[in-house]
Amino acid sequence: MHNYKQLKVWEKAIGLGVEIYKATAEFPKDEKCGLIFQMRKSAVSAPSNVAEGAVC
Repeated sequence: MHNYKQLKVWEKAIGLGVEIYKATAEFPKDEKCGLIFQMRKSAVSAPSNVAEGAVC
């Protein structure tokens, strides 16, 4: 079992997620249920999948 927090790919995925959240904060509010939701969901999914794979 690896400590996923020490993996560079996890660190980069977290950084990308932070940037996506910052970028989508500037989007028009009418995109809240559309594009913003989908982008943020995928931004959380990537590091979550890395962490899950490191534990298994």
